[in-house]
Amino acid sequence: MSGGVAYVYDEDGLFEKRCNTSMATLEKVLPSAQQISAMPKSAWHAPVNVKEGGERQTDEQILKTLIERHFRYTGSERAKALLADWEKARTRFIKVLPTEYKRALGELWERAQGQVGKEKSVTV
Repeated sequence: MSGGVAYVYDEDGLFEKRCNTSMATLEKVLPSAQQISAMPKSAWHAPVNVKEGGERQTDEQILKTLIERHFRYTGSERAKALLADWEKARTRFIKVLPTEYKRALGELWERAQGQVGKEKSVTV
């Protein structure tokens, strides 16, 4: 895995033992409120147009939206069950984040914030 984020459903709790963590970090998918209060927005993922300063969202928002869409388009019973007991299901997901991508997210955030500052100072 060289870029992007993966959300892995770790039903048996053994994923960490199976994953090569030399190039990626494993993180819990926090409830949105907890991520908002504990993690700088520069470390958040933007599911669309991250390079162009796309809207950063919490992992819970991204993951739940993916599962909701999967259910809507496929009728998946597994997705339906995950959504029905979301609080428990969320705790079994692991976010896999390549270390280089994590670094790049911070750089992209800083660049986007610099562009916003320039736009504000130019407008009269």
